[in-house]
Amino acid sequence: MSLNLSALSDGELAILSLDGRDAAYAEIMRRHRDAIFRIVAGNIGDPEEALDLVQETFVAAHRALGRYDALRPMRRWLARIALNKCRDWRRRRMVRRLFAFALPLDSSSAEVPEDRALPDAEAADRAEVRRVAAAIAELPAALREPLVLRAVEDMSQAETAAILGITEKAVETRLRRARAKLSERLNPS
Repeated sequence: MSLNLSALSDGELAILSLDGRDAAYAEIMRRHRDAIFRIVAGNIGDPEEALDLVQETFVAAHRALGRYDALRPMRRWLARIALNKCRDWRRRRMVRRLFAFALPLDSSSAEVPEDRALPDAEAADRAEVRRVAAAIAELPAALREPLVLRAVEDMSQAETAAILGITEKAVETRLRRARAKLSERLNPS
């Protein structure tokens, strides 16, 4: 008898996964990978690095599955793990930058990958998306994380507060500050 995994709850899939059913964890990943990607990409501003961090998020979640509370939403739990992976990535990146300054000038590569030519409008749209993503990624974590969860991932204020471990009022305040900072960065006077 074959189980219809898509009909099961995340909690039921977690239990099956803990019992060694790889297909159950694959279903968890299928359900949540796009949302986790948006959270990660919104936080770090680099879609290629985001793919690696999404993978790291699901690996870490699989290892910690025994600690998952099936009564709580899986998406919140995964989002918290993803945010921690983003924080780790930022710390590692800062360390790499410090070491890069210590390297001799001739050891760095000046190669620039060639991009295919895009029509002007498409190129401008992509440039604007990159500019906004970079501005979001440069925000302090306390402002960036609620902005990504609310605006990009469309989570409720209560969900965002629960993931970040802050009050709903703090989410509202941080969102207002994040939007103001973004406006300053994107539209300098």
